[in-house]
This record gives sequence, C-alpha cells and structure tokens, in this order.
Amino acid sequence: MNDYSIKKLLLGITGGIAAYKAAELVRLLVKQGIEVQVVMTEAATQFVTPLTFQALSGKPVYTDLWVSDSSKGMAHIDLSREADAILIAPASADFIAKLVHGAADDLLSTLCLARDCKLIVAPAMNQQMWNNPATQRNIKQLHHDSIAIFGPASGDQACGETGMGRMLEPEEIVAQLLAHTQPKLLAGKRILITAGPTIEAIDPVRAITNHSSGKMGYSIARAAIEMGAKVTLVSGPVALTAPSGTNLIPVISAADMLEAVESNIEGQDIFIAVAAVADYSPQQASMHKVKKSAAALTIELKLNQDILATIAARPDAPFCVGFAAESEHLLQHAEQKRQNKKLPLIAANIATEAMGKDASSLILLDDEGSHPLPQAPKLALARGLLQHIAAMLDHHPKKESS
Repeated sequence: MNDYSIKKLLLGITGGIAAYKAAELVRLLVKQGIEVQVVMTEAATQFVTPLTFQALSGKPVYTDLWVSDSSKGMAHIDLSREADAILIAPASADFIAKLVHGAADDLLSTLCLARDCKLIVAPAMNQQMWNNPATQRNIKQLHHDSIAIFGPASGDQACGETGMGRMLEPEEIVAQLLAHTQPKLLAGKRILITAGPTIEAIDPVRAITNHSSGKMGYSIARAAIEMGAKVTLVSGPVALTAPSGTNLIPVISAADMLEAVESNIEGQDIFIAVAAVADYSPQQASMHKVKKSAAALTIELKLNQDILATIAARPDAPFCVGFAAESEHLLQHAEQKRQNKKLPLIAANIATEAMGKDASSLILLDDEGSHPLPQAPKLALARGLLQHIAAMLDHHPKKESS
C-alpha cells in the first residue's frame, strides 16, 4: 500500500564511502512500493557498481549526461520530469557546493538544476568537511532555497574520526522521507496514545500480562508525528523504540497507565487508547515469591478501572478513540463497546490476527457506519486511521469544561 505522495523517486548517488548504504536504501524504498530511478556520479561508481543498483531497483542506472535511451536524448530533462522528488544520498560536500552555485557539469547536477520537483539531500562527509565554514554556508543556502536536508548524524566515520557528518542510516532516511511527504492533517493537534501491554504483579517474579507487542500504538504515534501532531505516548513494556519527537512515558501496570493518562490528558485534542490493558489484577500481590506446591493455586482478582471509559466520561474529554480486539462477533462486540463508552470512533480487529503481527486489518466504526481498512502494514493502517480521525474532527467539537 503506497498512501503517500511519492510514487516515483529519483535517487542520486554521489562519491563517498557512504554510497554503500544506498544499496540498502534502494531496497527499502522499493519495499515501500516506490519506483526508484538511480542516477550516479562518476565518483560514485568508484565505490559501488551501477549493476548493484540496477539489480535492486529493476531499472537501468544512468551515469552519463551524453548517453541516454530517451527518444529526445535529453535525460536531464526527462528524468527530472518523471520524478515526484529527487533524493541525493549520499550528498558529498562537493555536490552540495554544486547545488548552491547552480553548477551543471554532469548528469546528476544538471537534472537537479532542470527539476520541477522537490529536492532532498542527505549529507555525508568527514566531520572536518562538515564543520568547515564553507560547507555550513552552503547548508544555510540550501535551507534558504527550500531544499530539504536529512541529517547528518554524529558518530564513527570511515576515516577513523568521530563527529558530525555521517549519513543517516537507510531506515532513518526512508522514515524521514515518508514523514516529509505526509499531508500535515494534524498540524498543531495534541494527541495522547496508550500502547503495549500492562503487567500486573502476582509476586516479585510472576505477573499477569498479554501478547500485545505495542506495534500498532507505536505506528500510530509515528504516523501522528508525520502528520504534524505533538504526541505523548504512554507505553507498557515493549521491545520497541519510540518515534523521534515523541514524549514517551513508560509504565508497568494498569494503575500506572491510568495515573499517567490522567496526569497528561489536560489540553489534549485526541486520546487514542490502543494499549491492551489488563482487565483484572491480583487483589493483593505477594511481597515474596509464592512457593510452588502440589496444591492448586487460587489468585483472587479485582477489576481494573477502565482507562478509556474514565477519560471519555470527563466533561473536558478530548476526541476519544478506542480499539476492540475480539475473538468472535467482531462488529457486534466492537459497536457495543463504542456505544457503552460513548465513543465517536472505535477500531476493531481480530485479536489473533493482529497481536504481535507487523500487518493487520481494521474496521472503523462510527455514527456513519463501518469503514474497513484492508490488510496492510500497521503504519499504513495508522495513517488511514488518522486520516479518518482528521476528517471527523471538523464535525466533532471538543467538549468544554463546565
């Protein structure tokens, strides 16, 4: 599913040791459903062969201004006209200087000058080259010319030095590219999201929990940031890294999660309860490990407070969205949950098809009926959900405190 504006990308590769990372970058871009056309400078071909990128992209690689299979023989015009965006990764200090001064002495620099699409650069160079006043002047000029800049990062470099100038990792570049091209439907909005499982202690070493991985909640957080929102993520224990720019609040138990949500809900525009919160917890957790015996063990459980229902019932409640993971009668149970909690929107799925998986499907239920989001990676589903929420917000004013 390709639900963003870039369908065709021209990837320019310039000379530098970071050119080897561009191979993985092409693979990840193609995996996202983006058609990638690679153009290399002569210096870039000294590091990685064009055949590598041809195999990964499935398209011939262009390297020469004077050789083209274009019917008009004008690759520098045709290639830039066909692309939705141009990404230069790695972008060397020399090539950045060419962009600033409008040089056009090879195919890649010429098509950048002849473009009518967005241009993005991912700098990669030695830390001394990056910190040189000339490079810093050039970077400022790129910003002034509305050329987007991804990175660079700080770290160990091929020359043996450490500092700023490393090209971002391919995964980071793809994430920034997709975020950069998402419509800012939630610009200025504040969103609080719960994600992951909760862990309810039985004793110091045992607990009640569930199979939630947190992937859906973290995907929604990433998609919300892409769309311009300010995100607070209240998360149970998961093996995931929070998206850059997220205000992460880690919690353990359902009680911890409730406290964190209530402490941060004021001023939020949207509350999305994705976490698989334990419905029950032990009435009294043992201070010491419960010893195993031949006898059966009985644990008395108490009902945990419903976080979503608690927030939705507030007089100043934000736009509340719930999730219903069911094992049977999906639509019936999900709609009943929506009605009981007086939610404008709920997202329903089959628990066994969603928990821990990288892809799933959703059915959105609101007052207008059901809106299916077909099987797709969870990030794509998150974008679809947030687009639906953004459309609903125009007709659903936030409650005011009485």
